Amino acid sequence: MRLIRKLSLFLVLILFYCKPANQSSSTEKDLETIQKKSLNRLLCNNKLSEFKHSDYLDRQFKRFMEQWQMAGMSVAIVKDERLVYAHGFGYSDVEAKTEMNPGNIFRVASVSKLITAVGIAKLVENGKLRLDSRVFGKDAILSDSIIENSTDKRLKDITVRQLLAHSAGWSQRYGDPAFNSLTIAEKVGDTPPATMSSYYKFICSRNLHFTPGSSSSYSNMGYMFLGDVIAKVSGMPYEDFIRKEVLIPNEIYDMHIGSSLLSGRRENEVKYYEPETSPMIPAFDGSGTMVPKPYGGNPIELLGPAGGWLASSVELARLLTLIDGHSKVKDIVPNKILQEMICPDRTRGPLGWIKVTSSGDWWRTGSMAGTSAMMKRCKNGVSWVVLFNASSWKGTLFAHEINGMMERTLSKLKTWPEHDLFAIQTEKTIEKK
Repeated sequence: MRLIRKLSLFLVLILFYCKPANQSSSTEKDLETIQKKSLNRLLCNNKLSEFKHSDYLDRQFKRFMEQWQMAGMSVAIVKDERLVYAHGFGYSDVEAKTEMNPGNIFRVASVSKLITAVGIAKLVENGKLRLDSRVFGKDAILSDSIIENSTDKRLKDITVRQLLAHSAGWSQRYGDPAFNSLTIAEKVGDTPPATMSSYYKFICSRNLHFTPGSSSSYSNMGYMFLGDVIAKVSGMPYEDFIRKEVLIPNEIYDMHIGSSLLSGRRENEVKYYEPETSPMIPAFDGSGTMVPKPYGGNPIELLGPAGGWLASSVELARLLTLIDGHSKVKDIVPNKILQEMICPDRTRGPLGWIKVTSSGDWWRTGSMAGTSAMMKRCKNGVSWVVLFNASSWKGTLFAHEINGMMERTLSKLKTWPEHDLFAIQTEKTIEKK
């Protein structure tokens, strides 16, 4: 069964990659057909996730969501690389009273960085670049002529690894450039909205805050440049590369770069909510319009590699099983590269992950206006993804509340079911044939 599934997917991907320029969109339709068999379309709040302790989990998660006054919540739990629990709580759309399902997709904010890091890992595996390849300047990956006249010559020493590890030399001493795109455009003399060209002008006109590789400071902007690295090395747009080379071959069909505006909301996407006291801010497009932060306040498309991806809890859980170092499901990157990704040295790693512990737990969190996300790989084989379509007044610190709740809740369970909700996708693929 597994062989038939893989052969079917392989044939569709061959058609997709080899489509002539003047061919109709039939292969895109083939991919749309496959997408309908994605986990997101097959899972809902039904009895599939029920087992001896599932009612207990339901109560704990619902209580936590209500305690923090969140609009909705989605949880996926993996035991020994099997998806054993997937459930949504609250509403994906409060106004329409639409129930949250585990297949709803969310902005996952900085969880996007892990997706980008996996893309880089695939390029390293395929010999297209090295982690220590230089990024900016002549004979480097991104060789735009503007870089040759940069104010700080150390810019040309920055490596791929340093961008991944937040050790490239930028800090948030004067604010986060990624979330101040209006200011960036103004500083470099560009008409809003800012583009990646604006950010190249910006980094070339400023001094680094520290010598690359000598320290670390969280940098969303660094990951924005990694999107250009992937595009340049792969020869295709960043999102296309990630989908075609990382996601689709592994039956992850419903992850995409999101839209900044409510009008760009996808069919299966949640709506985003902030606390009622949150102020309106100027739109990122420079129109002067005052907008809610989740819709028009941030350039989601521009943030893409750093914070622009949409995903469900269940498809993120599938991705987690492919990069977790556990043995039951083969990882999609070699162990040597995986070890680089979890390097504990703060100037060399971790790469994509936000935190790795000596006990073997790896975290990735995400937070922005209207969304909160966390995924965790646990040494004991019980890993999980939790997503909210609202942001907390605690901001990035809300991740500690999520982690504490999950640790307390899951520690009560001594036995787990044998079912695997990932297998539903296989069964539907075979059934269709």
